[in-house]
Amino acid sequence: MKRMFYPVLLVFLAPVAAAGCGGGSRPPATVSPEAATASPSDGADDQPPGTLTCGDLKTAVTAATLMHPGVVASIVRSSSTADAPVADAAQRLATAYATAVAAHGTSDEPDAVAAVSMAAADMTKICDESGLNAVG
Repeated sequence: MKRMFYPVLLVFLAPVAAAGCGGGSRPPATVSPEAATASPSDGADDQPPGTLTCGDLKTAVTAATLMHPGVVASIVRSSSTADAPVADAAQRLATAYATAVAAHGTSDEPDAVAAVSMAAADMTKICDESGLNAVG
């Protein structure tokens, strides 16, 4: 059953990747810490550690908002209380996202957005394997 999740994840992230390939004349996106939106996990108790981060990731993937400004920053923020595998995955997601933002409007953008999808898929797998997507 878990194997079916990854193709479903790609279905949710495909519109995000396609939106990044528009080639329109939009100005490049910039992301700042102030642009981060409030996380559903803000102020909540993270027990077991990483539950909030995995919940934030699941919400972003399900809503196809991973490439929206502030969403990855919120996931990273909630990972401050997570155990190493989840926190490390959140940092890899943040790195991929920063690369995608920097690649906006260039020929590297589609690959950079795909790397965000891959980082999110890897992080989702970590959350699934640790049982954190089933908690709560």
